[in-house]
Amino acid sequence: MMTSKVFYQGNLRTKCIHLKSGNEIITDAPVDNFGKGEAFSPTDSVATALASCMITVMAIKANQLNIEFKNISSDVKKIMSSNPRRISEIRIVINLPINVSPKEKVILEKAGDNCPIHNSLDPRLKRVVKYNWA
Repeated sequence: MMTSKVFYQGNLRTKCIHLKSGNEIITDAPVDNFGKGEAFSPTDSVATALASCMITVMAIKANQLNIEFKNISSDVKKIMSSNPRRISEIRIVINLPINVSPKEKVILEKAGDNCPIHNSLDPRLKRVVKYNWA
C-alpha cells in the first residue's frame, strides 16, 4: 500500500497527500533556493519530522511507564551546506516541563535518540539534541 502521493503545483511548490487520512502538506522551495518560502521546504520537513518522531516515541515510552506526557514542545534549527546542497546539521531542543526520576529521564532520552528517523538518517548528518527538563 502506498503511503503518499506528491503533486507538483508549479512555482516550486508541491502538494503532498497522506493516502490513508487524506491530510495534506504543502512544500515550497526556500527563498535561498529560488522559492517563495511560504511553506515548509522539503528539507525543513525532514528536520521537523526528526523532532516529531523523537517526541512521538518518547510519548509511547512515557505511556508504557505511566508518565503523564503533556505540554512537550521542540525547537528545530536546520543548517544547510552546499557542494552538494544538503542538510549538514539539525539542532533540536526538546522542552519537557514534566517531573520524572533520573532513571526515567535516561529511558525517555534513549527512546528519543533511537527513533526511526534518527536511525534512518545518514550518520554523517550532524545532530545536536538537547533535552530541557523541568
